[in-house]
Amino acid sequence: MASHGHISMLTAADARSHVHLIVGSNPLAAARCGQSLSAGATPILLAPETAELHYTLQKRVDDGEVKWMKEDFRDDHPLTLGREEVGHVVDAVFVTSGPREPLSAHISSLCKRNRIPVNVVDAPQLCTFSLLSTHVDGPLQIGITTNGRGCKLASRIRREVAASLPPNLGSACARLGDARRRIQEEDHLLHMALADGDDVDDSIDQLASFNKLVTEADLDAAKNRRMRWLSQICEYWPLKRLAAVTDDDVATILQSYEDMRPAEPIGKPAATDTPASRGRIILAGSGPGHPDMLTRATHKAMERADLVLADKLVPAGVLELIPRRTPVHIARKFPGNADAAQAELQEMALAGVREGKTVLRLKQGDPYVYGRGGEEVEYFRAQGLASERVVVLPGVTSALSAPLFAAIPPTQRDVADQVLVCTGTGKKGRPPAPPEFVASRTVVFLMALHRIKGLVDELTARLDGEGKEEEGEGEGRRLWPRSTPCAVVERASCPDQRVIRTTLDHVVDAVEQEGSRPPGLLVVGRACEFLNRPERGRAWSVEEGFRGLDFVLDGGVEGW
Repeated sequence: MASHGHISMLTAADARSHVHLIVGSNPLAAARCGQSLSAGATPILLAPETAELHYTLQKRVDDGEVKWMKEDFRDDHPLTLGREEVGHVVDAVFVTSGPREPLSAHISSLCKRNRIPVNVVDAPQLCTFSLLSTHVDGPLQIGITTNGRGCKLASRIRREVAASLPPNLGSACARLGDARRRIQEEDHLLHMALADGDDVDDSIDQLASFNKLVTEADLDAAKNRRMRWLSQICEYWPLKRLAAVTDDDVATILQSYEDMRPAEPIGKPAATDTPASRGRIILAGSGPGHPDMLTRATHKAMERADLVLADKLVPAGVLELIPRRTPVHIARKFPGNADAAQAELQEMALAGVREGKTVLRLKQGDPYVYGRGGEEVEYFRAQGLASERVVVLPGVTSALSAPLFAAIPPTQRDVADQVLVCTGTGKKGRPPAPPEFVASRTVVFLMALHRIKGLVDELTARLDGEGKEEEGEGEGRRLWPRSTPCAVVERASCPDQRVIRTTLDHVVDAVEQEGSRPPGLLVVGRACEFLNRPERGRAWSVEEGFRGLDFVLDGGVEGW
């Protein structure tokens, strides 16, 4: 791949109390002073007394916001005008006169020798940092840079990104940040035990431990689960619904989670004057993630439902198709809490039906393929709902569509003649019996990435108490070679789809290093390499993004 030059390390600097030296008197100097003031810094303008200041700059000087030193630049200025606690060295220097001025190169060289951050307009080669084109909404800041390739383009991209965001997202950041702070203060010890470092930094993706298994032995230490629930909200709720978070919603989050009282759905309550006998429940699969993978039947159910109870893994693009008038409740599931959250959803669904509502239980993939759909149908029947009042609609399961979107044919002549779909985690978190190795088999493991090391060990080595294969008799489980090709497919068909191609020998290290992007699955077998030959010398490769339905946008197929 051709090199596109360097990329920058983007940081967010706390500039409160910093001293910024701005050299120049033009409109850009006025803008730099404004940016400095907005960040809480103290700008010092350096320009000769004869300079004609831009009118906005003159106003800031007159108002006392900016100190104007009426002098020509001297080499001691950056070293003597700063804060006392840092030896009077300024915190940053902004040169607004452009690269053609000899003084610009001189100031840049001086600052670099003294390790003072310097920015020279239109001269990336003279800068040690650059300013991003930023969108600001309360505590939310979004910055775009093209690394000196085109500031106008950066501005355009920033406007497009900002326009795509729902209104009031900054307020939601403030509210959720306040909730996080209060949880940390109230439940510090439990927070440390539950969060386990998952929320350590804005700069990294979800760690591999984000959805790690919580066993029965951990539950006594998990009496307060609010921090983990807050993390799940931030990860899975659609941005539009996050932006609509109210103070009452935050108060609900802050309530003790132990009693598992049903949370109020977000949205307007549906009318309750329908006769109870007309209420019904629809269990529907939403497919792997992309809204175009919905069936027409499920889409109609979304439009006509009085209440939607959605699994947390249903992507934002699907949830946004639900009419705004319809109340939506997203499952409060996280590792160690699945059974309690499942019971909560079932109780809410039953209550809705008894009020005469049409309740849509929206699931990812297909309801009957590791979706607990059978359990829910059994529960509703046991509660007295007739079969005709419980409708199940199929969905496109990720077990077969995710490999397709990752260019993996699960069956391929002369390579794989059978497909096995397994769970990586059994009931109550117990590991299921591992499948044996069959050279012509493709195995798809769902719900496995949070315990990938244990799964690989079970596939490639004998379990405790498991007998060895007796020579010549073919008895015992055949172990998987560690060289077997495999692929991790995460958020299949979503814009942030990621595929990690590797082998069983390296997949644990790959997942640990690349982090977690749930939901994901593991595909194992020779079919993984049929259309994707591995690169020599690389333990794994990573492919980002999904473009599998671009032909729809090109007019090749009409959208539903």
